[in-house]
Amino acid sequence: MISSFHKRGQKGFTLIELMIVIAIIGILAAIAIPQFTAYKSRGYKASVLADAKNAYTGVVAYLGDNPGVSAPTETIAGGAAGVIYTAVRVTTGNQVVVAAGGGITATHTDATQLGGTYTIDTAGVAADNLIVP
Repeated sequence: MISSFHKRGQKGFTLIELMIVIAIIGILAAIAIPQFTAYKSRGYKASVLADAKNAYTGVVAYLGDNPGVSAPTETIAGGAAGVIYTAVRVTTGNQVVVAAGGGITATHTDATQLGGTYTIDTAGVAADNLIVP
């Protein structure tokens, strides 16, 4: 009677096989998660650099359109366009400050994701002081 409860030819995975698969998935996740955070940090850094270079181009265009005028100061917060430098758009989460004379300072507003600043002086020389936590 007990033998009638056992089905012959049953197919499935054993507990050991399932445990090995779970261990492999855990190892892959342990490798992938730190890589993902590094990719995010590099993405934030790339967006700050792009916004700073875009702002510098906007300031140079403004000075080309208005010869003999010094570049006015403006702070452009994330996700918005400039009021004076209308061609300059800044990514959400970033901030670009145009100093008097045309120097650019770009930062990411969340220091836990990306710290430091990226600056471009009036001569177009860049200084990268961004710190990836």
